[in-house]
Amino acid sequence: MRKLLKIITFAVFCAILIFLIIFATFSVITSGANLDESKLIDYGNKIVILDDNGNEISNTSITGKRKSVALEDLNEHTINAFIAAEDGRFYKHNGLNYKRMLKALITNIKAGAFKEGASTISQQLLKNTHLSNDKTIKRKLCEIKLTKQLEKKYSKNEILEMYLNTIYFGHSCYGIQSAANFYFNKRAEDLTLSESATLVGLLSSPNNYSPFKNQEKSLYRRNLALKSMKNAKFIDENTYLSEINKPLEAKKTNDFEYYSSYISKVFDELENIGIDAYKLNDGCKIKTYLNADLQREIEQINYEYDNAVIVTSNETCGVCAYKSTIGDARRQPGSCIKPLLVYAPAINEKLIDTFTVIDDKKLDFNGYCPENYNKKYYGEVTVEECLKKSLNVPAVKILNQLSLEKAENYAKKMGINLESEEKNLSLALGGMKYGLNIKEICDAYSVFTANGSYKNSAFIDEIIDKEGKTIYKHKILENKVFDEGTTSLVNEMLINTAKNGTAKKLKNFNFDIAAKTGTCGNENGNTDAYTISYTGDHILGVWLGDANNKKLNITGGKEACEITKIILNKLYSDYLPKKIETDIGTKIIEIDKNEYKNNKKIALADDIAPLTCKKKVKVLINNIPKQKLTNFSHPIIKIPTILVENNTVCIVLCYAEYYYYLINREHNDEKIVIYDGKYIEKIYDSLTNDGTYSYSITPYFINKNEKIFGKTLTLSPVFIANNLKNPQKNLPDIVHDEWYFD
Repeated sequence: MRKLLKIITFAVFCAILIFLIIFATFSVITSGANLDESKLIDYGNKIVILDDNGNEISNTSITGKRKSVALEDLNEHTINAFIAAEDGRFYKHNGLNYKRMLKALITNIKAGAFKEGASTISQQLLKNTHLSNDKTIKRKLCEIKLTKQLEKKYSKNEILEMYLNTIYFGHSCYGIQSAANFYFNKRAEDLTLSESATLVGLLSSPNNYSPFKNQEKSLYRRNLALKSMKNAKFIDENTYLSEINKPLEAKKTNDFEYYSSYISKVFDELENIGIDAYKLNDGCKIKTYLNADLQREIEQINYEYDNAVIVTSNETCGVCAYKSTIGDARRQPGSCIKPLLVYAPAINEKLIDTFTVIDDKKLDFNGYCPENYNKKYYGEVTVEECLKKSLNVPAVKILNQLSLEKAENYAKKMGINLESEEKNLSLALGGMKYGLNIKEICDAYSVFTANGSYKNSAFIDEIIDKEGKTIYKHKILENKVFDEGTTSLVNEMLINTAKNGTAKKLKNFNFDIAAKTGTCGNENGNTDAYTISYTGDHILGVWLGDANNKKLNITGGKEACEITKIILNKLYSDYLPKKIETDIGTKIIEIDKNEYKNNKKIALADDIAPLTCKKKVKVLINNIPKQKLTNFSHPIIKIPTILVENNTVCIVLCYAEYYYYLINREHNDEKIVIYDGKYIEKIYDSLTNDGTYSYSITPYFINKNEKIFGKTLTLSPVFIANNLKNPQKNLPDIVHDEWYFD
């Protein structure tokens, strides 16, 4: 009995000791964690966003964006949507859900990492307002301590109200009131069941689940929230089935505040770079690349249609101005894709040169029959003309020769990920299932302004905390895609496109500008019109269309080009941009014009060839033709034809421009010149003596009064028997023959 008592006493002592150790450890680790009530109601009231000159952008502090709402004013279904999805036992626990915590602990131990957090609404409120986003034991213990303090200090309804008024919904919206206004143009008190579920669906990743960016994902997340409400018995089966079949009701407000589009992208970028929007404490400054004057200019333009505009700096890779009435919606890029996935890759692979001749005629590619604009075809045209006129059939022919596999490899390097349905020849014309947004297209065009390197643009330059410490700095990341020579050649072609091609409305600028237009649609109207242009300093993208794909009478070469002109005039009103690089990695060579024109072959011209026989072209420095013709330094001709008729020899010469001909005749060891001069088709030589005659022909070229002789050709000998001079050598013996009959 005493032994048992000792064992029990020892066990109790050990338990108390372990408890004291745990308590002491917990107290030490969480000693600095104390509830700051001001953070629960005044979160982020002094965070500002700065333009590229360090000036504060008006109406951008989160205080201006954030509006509070009383819990009692919200509809019951709105409150239930958040509770069902985020913390079903919110009103039953004391801030900590021990059952979920134990389950999460087991999962994390099995995974060997922090996979689950099991956070209640109370814990999320504190994590968002008091703690970092680090997944550490210390942070979790501090969260537990603060949760206990929170639950003692405030009622459940007060906690839920603070949570709903501080939570981040994306697009710089803090609190449910701001989110309701931004996504549905209404007050939070008026949210429907479906709208409430849509907002709940945003919480885990506002950037990815925004209905303005990805409707499919947003719809899925909304229906997931509705399912949670059904499982929690907040709604019945019929209501659930009715609600999940409703379309998304998100609709942007008509807020044309100058900086709204730009600021929305700033907060999207915060999430992408891993900066927790909740941790931007009071006094934090976000420096952007925004050019305020340029932004105001693009906002004030009368577009007439839905639109998206972006201007990026080649030097900083920062976005100087941005506006979009369709958010991040992706659209088919049309012919804007041709330089990126057709012409530049084919040049880089040395499949084509800018002067390569392509036969533009209607073709059937195993059932796919692309057509040119207005169904016009131009026959044999150069690659440069194909791009300038934005011809469709040649682009498809080039992609077919390049291969879809290689095109996809280049696309990946430029941040373009193709779906399986997009890997077909219509890709040459911008035929894509989801398409690209205006920023993705212009970022891809950075390869032409950065000598073949892809650079992803950014809105945020730097983030500085209230102590003046830089907690984030944008670093330019490069990915090599094309050789320098390739981009030089494409640049030159696109400069010519802006001078006398589809973008010729931009031809009157007194500085280098390269441009490519794109239009998507058919004979009934167009849905998308682009002009993507760039200078030595900036890339500018303009899209016009209709958010709902309504057919419009617009084209990239007209309306989109007109908008581009307005912006370029503003952008370079005080200075001229740098020249666009068109020479690096290339070399100008002289090819033989006749070989190029008649045989469609490319060979270096003979050094001493006449200027009229040479054609200057620009090629990649590592793609100079190996063959060099010697048709003038070593003249050579085809073997002529020789004919004999009535003792007259006729020599039929093969045509060779610029050649002279020396023709010798040899008979009985006597050699004479019968012709010495320029080309004539037939040379005649009348003969009177019998015998065998041989002829030799030597072509030559006169270079600066010097005769350069080529190879002498000897023709087949001819035999002449002159029957007119002695018509009968052997006379009959009529004296001895009995030839007379009576």
